[in-house]
Amino acid sequence: MKPNLVTTETIGHVGLMRFNNPEELNTLHIPMLLAMEDALTDLERDRNVRVIVVTGVNDKAFIAGGNIKDLNARHGLQHYNEFSETLHRVFRRFEVCNKPTIAAVNGWALGGGMEFMLTMDIRLMASEAKIGLPEIKLGIFPGGGGSQRLMRQLPLCQAKLLMFTGDFLNAEEAVAMGLVNQSVPRAQLLDESLKLAHRIAEKSPLALKFLKSSMLHGADMPLTAALAHEAATISLVFDSEDAHEGCSAFVEKRAAVFQGR
Repeated sequence: MKPNLVTTETIGHVGLMRFNNPEELNTLHIPMLLAMEDALTDLERDRNVRVIVVTGVNDKAFIAGGNIKDLNARHGLQHYNEFSETLHRVFRRFEVCNKPTIAAVNGWALGGGMEFMLTMDIRLMASEAKIGLPEIKLGIFPGGGGSQRLMRQLPLCQAKLLMFTGDFLNAEEAVAMGLVNQSVPRAQLLDESLKLAHRIAEKSPLALKFLKSSMLHGADMPLTAALAHEAATISLVFDSEDAHEGCSAFVEKRAAVFQGR
């Protein structure tokens, strides 16, 4: 019996999602994408989960890209659109998820794997791992959001260099470029990612939700509009129970206990 393509578990207030198709290096096809979406839906609906960590099940692959056999077997615009529309919908679901997300990039994150990584809020990468967008070598280009997200996260000339050459980056290079927050030895990657997730989970889930929303939507606005959006959003937070708890805890010199209300 084939195992679930994606597994989930909860550790305190942290949801852990693992890509679980190592025989195919967690490559992306429609069943994999739908399994990712279902797992995300479960973790989003779980009110106990405040932060989501995503990784692969072994040392070899995070997501090694699109499933080339599946893509090459497709013919006709409608058949390709089926895959493309599913890919973009699922990736956007992760990007706009109202809980902070952390990618623990344990191995290869190529093509669609790197494009998926670009949707994640925070990224830790195994020092032995590699990322890249090698689509140009196959006569195509990054079409899972990579051609648009990468140039919004890097200087344009750097984004073009990576996509035009298809070169890979190691963890040290990815950190220096600003694509990844931290390089971690593979043996420590999951522990460090969970430790960070637990630190974030101690904060107000309500404030985190609105902060992420303010940053996500404000990035697509002119500054004047973004500031107005921020002002409206913070107003929703100021009179929350969590805000009063945080201020009271500060005055009383104790640790705050946030409830997400």
